[in-house]
Amino acid sequence: MSADAEPVLLATEGRAARITLNRPRALNALTHPMVTRIADALDLWEHDPTVETVVLTGAGERGLCAGADIRLFHDDARSGDGTASEAFWRAEYTLNSRIARYPKPYVAVMDGIVMGGGVGLSAHGGLRVVTERSRVAMPEVGIGFVPDVGGTYLLSRAPGLLGTHLALTGGAVGAADAILCGLADHYVPSRALPRLLDDLTRMSAEEAVAWHATRAPDGELAGRQSWIDACYAADTLEEIVERLSSCGEPEAKEAAQTLLLKSPMALKVTLSALRRAAWLDSLEHVLDQEYRVSCAALRTHDLPEGVRAQIIDKDRDPAWSPATLAEVTHADVERCFAPLGEWELGLG
Repeated sequence: MSADAEPVLLATEGRAARITLNRPRALNALTHPMVTRIADALDLWEHDPTVETVVLTGAGERGLCAGADIRLFHDDARSGDGTASEAFWRAEYTLNSRIARYPKPYVAVMDGIVMGGGVGLSAHGGLRVVTERSRVAMPEVGIGFVPDVGGTYLLSRAPGLLGTHLALTGGAVGAADAILCGLADHYVPSRALPRLLDDLTRMSAEEAVAWHATRAPDGELAGRQSWIDACYAADTLEEIVERLSSCGEPEAKEAAQTLLLKSPMALKVTLSALRRAAWLDSLEHVLDQEYRVSCAALRTHDLPEGVRAQIIDKDRDPAWSPATLAEVTHADVERCFAPLGEWELGLG
């Protein structure tokens, strides 16, 4: 039997129930059946008096989860009718909300790579643990998509405009910066994780995490926040790029160059989604908005093209359309937020 035969492993020991994402060769990328299995387990454990804590980990040495298995979106956009992707998002976003509202302690061990859908499974949890190996990111703009799984809720509430910077560049952050941005709570050195996992079976989640948590090594974003806040406060993407290019900080100029490589459509929709999310009063209302945007993205040129360039042909050279920021109109962006009528997600 292959290591990937059962993509989600479930187990209970002592006071804890354990979810292990088990597709290490795919960096534990999420599929619809995996989402369903996790949701069913949470339903079962909520009513099991022997389970006091739920713990999420990833198999393999590379990370917790690289996000959704995005080949689905490419195939569904090119040869399907979109229903498979929409059903996946509906289940995934419902699970994100479930995790955020789960009545028992939910401990996410965010060791290694945690991206996209992996953030959705972990960063809405009650106790979120990062290590020196953690690299946390919402890189969707690089495939012509928009941060989802509640990512625009989390990033719109990061200090200042740090979340806007992370969403638009797709950049990954380490432990201290993940904690600063509200994507994680506690730092535990990776060497201590086996002891933490063992202690979670014997003591309360809060006690176990507190026992092993320590101060994270210094991050980078706090020292950059002044220019990040100044540059990303501009009204438009074009102005943001101009400010980044001219502010005199090498890291800002690098960010400007990074933005110009991303999907212009995805960038403008992401900026609008973040600004709208900041005014929405719950995660569920933001997830409803993200569902509209995700369904709209499936019908654009850029999402299947971005996935093609990233994982199908792997040429890393997507041909975006529209090709420039100036070609993306206000009407183009507004269409991505149009109500879906009877097809709304309806969590909020």
